[in-house]
Amino acid sequence: MPSLLGAAAGFRPVDSDASPRSVIPGRQRWDVKLVLGRPRSAEVLAAVLRRVPGITAVQVNPVTGGVLVRHDVRMPAADIGRIVRRAVALVAEGPARTRPAASARPTAEAAARPDRGLVVRPVLAVGGGVAAGIALVRGSAVSKQLVALGGVAAATAAVVRKAWRRTVETTRDPSATGIAHHPLLEIVGPHRKRLYRAGALSVACQVSEMALGTFLGWTGLVLIKGEAAPLVSLGLTTASAQLWGLAGLVAAACAAVAGLSYASNLQWRGLGQDIEHDWRNRTFGHVQHLELRHLEGERTSRVAGALTEDVGQLGTFFAGSASDVLQLGTSLALLVPAFLLLAPQIAWIAFLPIPVIAWLSLHYQDKVAADYAASGENRARLHSQLVNTLEAGATVKSFCTEDYEAERIDGLSDAVQESNRQTARSTIRHAETVRACTTASMAGTLLIGGRAVLDGTLRFEVFSPLIGLPQMVLFRMNRIGGIVDQYQRTLAAYDRVQRLRALPVETEGTGGPLDAEKVRGEIVLDDVTFAYPGRPPVLDDLSLTIPAGRTTAIVGATGSGKTTVAKLLMRFQDAESGSVLLDGRDVRDLPRHDLRHAIGFVAQDPFLFDGSIADNIRYGTFEASDEAVLEAAAMAEAHTFIATLPDGYDTLIGERGAALSGGQRQRIALARAILKDAPVVILDEATSAVDNETEAAIQRTLRVFAADRTMVVIAHRLSTVRHADRIVVMDKGGIVAEQGTHDELVARHGLYASLWQLQAGELAA
Repeated sequence: MPSLLGAAAGFRPVDSDASPRSVIPGRQRWDVKLVLGRPRSAEVLAAVLRRVPGITAVQVNPVTGGVLVRHDVRMPAADIGRIVRRAVALVAEGPARTRPAASARPTAEAAARPDRGLVVRPVLAVGGGVAAGIALVRGSAVSKQLVALGGVAAATAAVVRKAWRRTVETTRDPSATGIAHHPLLEIVGPHRKRLYRAGALSVACQVSEMALGTFLGWTGLVLIKGEAAPLVSLGLTTASAQLWGLAGLVAAACAAVAGLSYASNLQWRGLGQDIEHDWRNRTFGHVQHLELRHLEGERTSRVAGALTEDVGQLGTFFAGSASDVLQLGTSLALLVPAFLLLAPQIAWIAFLPIPVIAWLSLHYQDKVAADYAASGENRARLHSQLVNTLEAGATVKSFCTEDYEAERIDGLSDAVQESNRQTARSTIRHAETVRACTTASMAGTLLIGGRAVLDGTLRFEVFSPLIGLPQMVLFRMNRIGGIVDQYQRTLAAYDRVQRLRALPVETEGTGGPLDAEKVRGEIVLDDVTFAYPGRPPVLDDLSLTIPAGRTTAIVGATGSGKTTVAKLLMRFQDAESGSVLLDGRDVRDLPRHDLRHAIGFVAQDPFLFDGSIADNIRYGTFEASDEAVLEAAAMAEAHTFIATLPDGYDTLIGERGAALSGGQRQRIALARAILKDAPVVILDEATSAVDNETEAAIQRTLRVFAADRTMVVIAHRLSTVRHADRIVVMDKGGIVAEQGTHDELVARHGLYASLWQLQAGELAA
């Protein structure tokens, strides 16, 4: 096979075949149409990509068409993109280009074709059953009917077994080890005992319902013929006695059906709620510990959708559709032996629609998999755009782009509507086909059974109670369309949740704990190099020492790496080479929680939660007293404006602090950091939105707060850092241009002096 790395260089991508969904360092997600509904193509594509040096793991899902590629973070994202597109093209070209080895692996030509096994095997099974019945035409009538029924059962088993095994295979992570389980069993997880209780109640309810149908059939038999033979053996010999006895049995069966139905529905709904609650909590807990660089690479609305809609779908399936499947299976398990024993003549026609409906349902599932994937993606894009447009309300109005945004939403909504229409057409077509099959089976059962009764080969006493029972099952099979619809939605939701749970979490340091009370606060950057994906290095062999217990300011041009230094210290990012030390210990060896407990951090655009001002100041230091909150607010120059609000510290500030100005939000965030009382404090443009008078007041109070602690102040406005003990001036490329006090740097007439003169309104030298 030609090298993908070499072939990718001269390959022109075809976006219609493969398009990127998300690209972050070390991981890319792609939508590949070629593998939709084609498990063998998915297998070949995964095998091809795994052979590329630098690619560590590949997961291809033929249900959604999604491809997950994990790779060495040092490999450029553009190279990985070209490799993926080239691999897709090779799989589509033919077996000579894609055969992974000279073994019995599937060829690309076979992989590119839809999997016909699900179609051929049930057809062969049904055909075999019919052929066997014809071959036994000279045998007994019972033998012919048993052979036909055997063909029906074999076809049903083949369809269900094939679908179950394929679902396990297509949803299994190739990197996982151990026994593969069906996704539904994975979803239930630790709640299997409750599943068994709910299942037992559903089985008992279905048995009671079928007993009720039998009793009603006997009632009709008594009214028509004057007696029901099974009741005679119980000592009920007269029609009146039998009717009274049947009335009691019907009443008992009705009560049993009502009670068991109530109990089973309660159990199933409780199971669905437990599953939803459990998956949401575990998934959200996982998201909270994701590496920040991975979380920032995903759409926030997409993550929120997985935690709400997708997790909710997992519970919805078990709260409704799972019970229908179990009751349908119970009905078949009871009816098939009953018909074999009592009326084998009509068993085959009564159950003939079952494999047909099963095949149609599973074939429908295959066809709409791509529709569901497209529909989910379109809904995610619409939701994301709606949220972004609403949050950018001021920007939209200031640029008079209301109509433009309305057109964008209209276009995305049209895409959602069209994908929903496509899915709806398939769903309705499937449901009506199932209805036609059940109606034909009912007519056939009445016709053939009626002729058997007239011919004397089937007693009316047997035919009458049984005639209604298959129809109960077949009418229940009308729900197959909805069940398969929910099943497909559940698998798609499970895939999206699992993709979110597959993102790597933050790694803990291997060193010992860090006691925040013993931290002196000396920070050393030793030959640190760091670059954001696809960009030149922000920091290049940077060496810098920030002394303990002093206020150090970092200033410089935009893009010089000032904020990156703060991110490395907080371990929001990790250096590619070199080390960041806190009191002589590499921060990568420290437990993240211990490290972050020792550092107070205020960003330029701080996040405030929807709640009261007091709650936001107390966030992270929840046990702080009201007096401590007031003191922190006073030091941040926030108490004055808070006191003027109608509800004071109990004032609700809305989502993201929308009810406050930018300067007010910054002062509340500063008060939150002051209340934390950490030995190291990083202020990243923390007062950029306040006026000069307020900033001067904040600086005066911060001098008191900064005593005996390390404070790092990152700023563009040099008046903010004028009184710092030491000022570090950074230039583009992440290099230290100058260091010293304000007066020393101005006297040097270097970069700092130029910046100072510009901000002072003077011409730069």
